Amino acid sequence: MIRQMQDSFNLEKICYEKAHIDEVALEIRSNFDKWFDKFLNSENGYIPLADIIERAVDKFSISTLGGKSAKSDKEKMEAIIKLAIDDYKSDQSSYKEIMDLESLDEYQENPSTFKSEVLKKNCPVIRKTLMNKKAKQLDKYRANFVAAKPLDLLNVVTKLCQFADNYVNNDYNEISYESISNVDDLKLGALDTDDGYTAWGVIGGSIKTMLLYKIYPEQFPSRSQNALWALWYLTDKKKFSCRFDSEFLMIDIEKNTTQQNYFYPYSIFSYYAFLIYKMLKSKAQMLNVYYDESYRYVLVDAFLDYIAREHDAEISLLKNTSKEWNDA
Repeated sequence: MIRQMQDSFNLEKICYEKAHIDEVALEIRSNFDKWFDKFLNSENGYIPLADIIERAVDKFSISTLGGKSAKSDKEKMEAIIKLAIDDYKSDQSSYKEIMDLESLDEYQENPSTFKSEVLKKNCPVIRKTLMNKKAKQLDKYRANFVAAKPLDLLNVVTKLCQFADNYVNNDYNEISYESISNVDDLKLGALDTDDGYTAWGVIGGSIKTMLLYKIYPEQFPSRSQNALWALWYLTDKKKFSCRFDSEFLMIDIEKNTTQQNYFYPYSIFSYYAFLIYKMLKSKAQMLNVYYDESYRYVLVDAFLDYIAREHDAEISLLKNTSKEWNDA
């Protein structure tokens, strides 16, 4: 079923063309300032600071929250960055323990333990997915996880770890990286192939990129569910000459269902994430805020997550509840 769905929602050829990518990038740029201003004034990405102050004024008849001066944009961005990095670090150690080649090699003798203990209990993203019994659409994922062969899962994680280490040590250049101007320069195309980087139904686009992101946030953005929804809103829901309504979503008119595009190429997503990083960094420089490039994509993830959460109500209405679809 997953293979059939992948064929049905395969990204149209036009989406790989430079002219199309440039058009999407232009739309992202044109909408960025509007969303950045909202993001900045959210302070923590949950409740807009202006709303907090307004509530305080109404309740206590004071002009500023707690009697303190309103924060400057510089202070707001510094606070957002700190919160984002602190949240990122909160479970990073768990992923580091998993994505260790020496440990992975040892599990070759006992892949069942790797599946039942390491992935099921100690991998935050998989553990939370398996434990989320309220979301019935995840029943398919739980069934896929149970049916998956332990050695297959171990081999996929091992290959992802090898790719990441090789990429960081050989392909990534921190100096030239800043001047990247096209998708190919990122050198991430291999992750979009069937060359052992995916365990269908268990370790797919969302989870495999989370594994990479949690180890190397400087080089790998997280292609999360919220990130894809955010790109839909950041591009103002435009079709860009695609036959389908959006390259970022899977829209099934017959079933009246919509989901993020689980099969969206990581290489193209990463290019758009890179452009957003450049814009966020530019804003930080304008505000004289330090942008720690070793956590390059942490702020990008927080920004995209904020945009998606601002549309929680609409996304909830659009998402389908079919047990056939799940993002792994």
